Amino acid sequence: MSKILRVNMTNLTAKYEDVPEKYKNMGGRWLTSSIVADEVDPTCHPLGPNNKVVFAQGIVTGSAAPTSARISVGGKSPLTGTIKETNAGTGWGQQVARLGIKAIVVEGQPKEKGKLWGLRITKDGAEFFPADEYVGQGLYQVYPQLFDRFGKKADIMSIGVAGEYQMAMAGICFNDHEGQRPSRYAGRGGMGAVLGSKGLKFIVVDSTGVPASIPIADKALFDQGRKKLTEALRTHAVTKPKGALNTYGTAVLINIMNEAGGLPTRNFASGTFEGAAKIAGEAIFEGNKERLGKELYNHACSPGCIIQCSNTWHNPDGSEQVSCQEYESVWAFGANCGIDSLDVTGELIWLCNDYGVDTIEAGGTIAVAMEAGLAEFGDGQGAIQLMKEISKGTPLGHILGNGAAVTGKVFGVVRVPHVKGQNMPAYSPRAVKGIGVTYATSTMGADHTAGYTIAPEILSVGGKLDAMAVEGKAEVSRNLQAATAFLDSTGHCLFIAFAILDIAEGFEGMVEECNGVLGTNWSGEDAGNIGLDILKTERKFNEAAGFTKVHDRLPEFMKYEPLPPHNTVYDVPDEMLDSVYAF
Repeated sequence: MSKILRVNMTNLTAKYEDVPEKYKNMGGRWLTSSIVADEVDPTCHPLGPNNKVVFAQGIVTGSAAPTSARISVGGKSPLTGTIKETNAGTGWGQQVARLGIKAIVVEGQPKEKGKLWGLRITKDGAEFFPADEYVGQGLYQVYPQLFDRFGKKADIMSIGVAGEYQMAMAGICFNDHEGQRPSRYAGRGGMGAVLGSKGLKFIVVDSTGVPASIPIADKALFDQGRKKLTEALRTHAVTKPKGALNTYGTAVLINIMNEAGGLPTRNFASGTFEGAAKIAGEAIFEGNKERLGKELYNHACSPGCIIQCSNTWHNPDGSEQVSCQEYESVWAFGANCGIDSLDVTGELIWLCNDYGVDTIEAGGTIAVAMEAGLAEFGDGQGAIQLMKEISKGTPLGHILGNGAAVTGKVFGVVRVPHVKGQNMPAYSPRAVKGIGVTYATSTMGADHTAGYTIAPEILSVGGKLDAMAVEGKAEVSRNLQAATAFLDSTGHCLFIAFAILDIAEGFEGMVEECNGVLGTNWSGEDAGNIGLDILKTERKFNEAAGFTKVHDRLPEFMKYEPLPPHNTVYDVPDEMLDSVYAF
């Protein structure tokens, strides 16, 4: 019988509780958002004693389901003030699941201000250890120490110095599957700052001595679904072995978005970047080939991933510089800052991994700082120096560490591409209208993963839509937001969406896996309704926190400032945005 592990940082207790009946079929985002909605006052201060951090792996995480090792992290965001779910691919959630833990709820704050602790969880229970000796160190220095101390079979969750400083761009870091690097992030929304406020720096998990799979109610049905989904993933052009993601990684999108005129450049001033080809996935592949003398395909971020899109960038001498140069990260520090060097973007991403910050928010913040004149667009060394201010905890570092919206306000910048305080990801709404609907109306601020309309608007996945058209985009965004909310609850990576949107059997397989694990008989329609219910729960929390339709808007400058090369503004009417949540 699975349990909830309730971790109280005030009295340093970790107690196992029975799972309430209402939560028994939930996982991932469904469970984190439900617990947060039930237990957290929507009006509380995100860094105060009444916020909580909830960890919950997906429904099928810990089983043999392919590409299903996502861990969701929920709470009230210090960046946006809204409810938040952010997730990462890592073996950490699989180990938690196999230990029979359905969710970990972290609450309270330490009696001794500034004191930081670690928590180790094994089959024998959970115990605290002081984290003093690791405070102030970079995560690349800390992780080897932790693996030496707790063993190579462990998986680690941590915050970096940005979380210690309680900066609103602080993410939550997990080690990756290959190399045990501190590189897998539940990055968005500042949940690392919330953990910092609670004095919890690490959770180390080791499931040695327990069964290798979670209990499965109907193994025949589960296996049937697993085979269907696996076949879809192995045959779709985007997700198959040596396909687009396995070969070029997510950065394959750099050239695609640049050609579409929707690659935000120099703080969203343009939709094309003249240096795009130098930082694209193809350049990463060819650059590694030249530096290593062989072709290098990508690796898995977590055990059981068959898409394997995580790349590694190497120095000219063949040594490793960083993993990973993801699309969003390369764009944030590349095109968005006017930088066309993979060695520079690699260094900036390494710093983010080391400090424990979200690359999207960090890159967006540096771009806003460049807009303010703190460095010139294209100045890679200037960008690196600005990033280093964050780790030092200087006054400027604290401004930058609290994100693009704060930085823009402090320095009087008008062009700040954010919604609800969260910087926009790597797709320009003025060139791709549907993604703008998702940015505006998502329950979590500007977030492409909340409803990825790029699939039909740019990639012709799940149908083909005109990216510049306005009509029908509210319905498309709503449907994708609901589908994503369910997918985020299963434990599967969002990237399986490429296959299941095009291959019906793949979607059937995903639902059958869930039914096999839980003993339920959900249909595809049920999955969609669960997704809508999750959105309603999150929306209700935000409304109680003071958010209204007025907050579901893009920045004003996008309505009057035409975006080259299409020279279009964002012209989706407010009434259409309001219709997304008119269920």
